[in-house]
Amino acid sequence: MAGAAVKRIKLGSQGLEVSAQGLGCMSMSAFYGPPKPESDMIALIHHAINTGVTFFDTSDVYGPHTNEILLGKALKGDIRKKVELATKFSINLKDGKMEIRGDPAYVRAACEASLKRLDVDCIDLYYQHRVDTSVPIEVTVGELKKLVEEGKIKYIGLSEASASTIRRAHAVHPITAVQLEWSLWSRDVEEEIVPTCRELGIGIVAYSPLGRGFFSSGPKLVETLSEGDFRKYLPRFQPENLEHNKHLFERVNEIAARKQCTPSQLALAWVHHQGDDVCPIPGTTKIENFNQNIGALSVKLTPEDMAELESIASASAVKGGRYGSDMGTYKDSDTPPLSSWKAV
Repeated sequence: MAGAAVKRIKLGSQGLEVSAQGLGCMSMSAFYGPPKPESDMIALIHHAINTGVTFFDTSDVYGPHTNEILLGKALKGDIRKKVELATKFSINLKDGKMEIRGDPAYVRAACEASLKRLDVDCIDLYYQHRVDTSVPIEVTVGELKKLVEEGKIKYIGLSEASASTIRRAHAVHPITAVQLEWSLWSRDVEEEIVPTCRELGIGIVAYSPLGRGFFSSGPKLVETLSEGDFRKYLPRFQPENLEHNKHLFERVNEIAARKQCTPSQLALAWVHHQGDDVCPIPGTTKIENFNQNIGALSVKLTPEDMAELESIASASAVKGGRYGSDMGTYKDSDTPPLSSWKAV
């Protein structure tokens, strides 16, 4: 199923156009075990572009910094013109601790540093990775707006932002995309955030659409994780929750067998069928897995298939949170009112 053509979709209302499926690059350099060989990852990125996947997602915290440097090397020269490059700022690792920053000076310094590492003049889509709840969102987006005016970034995005934060941000400068975790086992965004994005004409970028690999290999994934893979510590992969969650994988696997595709293709196809304003960005470090993910684009799901998948993947079907308590999500992303801000 690797032969599907990758169509183009519009992300948001400001003119950004991307491949209907992107490539999340985090696992090439960080968090999912040791960094992978640079030459292999560059070959994978070039293969993706040749296949029609042109939307690449990174962040300054992946590595930290090494993933942006890798993309800079892979996208040298004329190849840069063929791609849409997204990176993120705001998670600052300081003395092993994580701080979230959205103050104007930090926003600007982070952008300049990313431009240098990526070796580009302009970032296509620049996201606030996590919302700094000590700074009014209007202040952070106000600085991003200046970076747009200066030609350093083209479009503004938010990641893990609440509906009210998205509204406030969008009032300062149009938000092009909101990145959120959306998959068969992460559906809480459907209640408020997805409808808000649609009302405002904001594109949706779905990260971890394969449940961090769970829908590729099910519970046995945990046995293959290397030392230092942060998935080992996520609540959903703990033995007491995994035992429950495996039933979801088994049901998905049954439907996939019937549809003559893999469970990961089915899970990814479900995200694609949410609408033309949704771009999933599955990550991988292997060309064969990339090809399989592309195959999801040619999996057709009927309304009956969708209803069946949604009935087995209800909110109660999953045990365990998306993250441990140390990682903020959209649920704690509201910022103080602008009136409370005293510019330093």
